[in-house]
Amino acid sequence: QVQLVQSGGGLVQAGGSLRLTCVVSGLPFSRYTMGWFRQAPGKEREFVAGITWSDGSTYYGDSVKGRFAISMDYAKNTMFLQMNNLTSEDTAVYYCAGRHRAAVDYSHWGQGTQVSVSS
Repeated sequence: QVQLVQSGGGLVQAGGSLRLTCVVSGLPFSRYTMGWFRQAPGKEREFVAGITWSDGSTYYGDSVKGRFAISMDYAKNTMFLQMNNLTSEDTAVYYCAGRHRAAVDYSHWGQGTQVSVSS
């Protein structure tokens, strides 16, 4: 059974930092790409960051480059999203997700966690 269990998030002032965690189980990790997405009220879901499990290569959405960092703890099958210099534009529900490396769409999703940034 595939599970992506998120934790972290909450309320922070503008300029502050938060870290999100996603514990992954039931996936053949070497064949998967993992990522973070977010969705703000009234907006479409937005890609935030991705990481290829096999070699650790990372990539980011333009709006978070230089401020957010995605990483993994291989020993604990855990993915992180470190978010720095947050602004009100970062307020959204954040989701971790996974897709087979040959697939286009993400097929497995975490439960979502709210990040709210006060200005």
